Amino acid sequence: MTLVVVPVRYPLTRHSLATLSEAIDAARKRDAELTVLHVDLYQNSHDVTRSELKRAVEREFGPLERTRYVVRRGFLVEETILEEVAAEGADVVVIGSKQAGRWRRTIRKFLDDPDIESFLKGKLDCTVITVRADD
Repeated sequence: MTLVVVPVRYPLTRHSLATLSEAIDAARKRDAELTVLHVDLYQNSHDVTRSELKRAVEREFGPLERTRYVVRRGFLVEETILEEVAAEGADVVVIGSKQAGRWRRTIRKFLDDPDIESFLKGKLDCTVITVRADD
């Protein structure tokens, strides 16, 4: 079964909603399962629950079939997302352009001029869809 993973902020932002919309479309087109992921940072934890995340998403998009809601705790958002994507064996990751920028800065610590999509594809063997929300 194909799996699409979409990391989002909570409470949902306009950018998160655009990214979620794209991920839902990608999952439907691929007849895939969807994992909606939020990383709750240890240093400023809001103790977000899966139920809260699910209610917020369903308020915007209605009930979603074959969808898991995951809240992970971590120190670094990007690292926690990468760990989740690798652990789940995701086939597609849908990220917002702002998240892609943060990943580039993180990866730049290890590589010169990284291309986030190539990096993720090489490390995780998955398709990366980057969504630009209108500002």
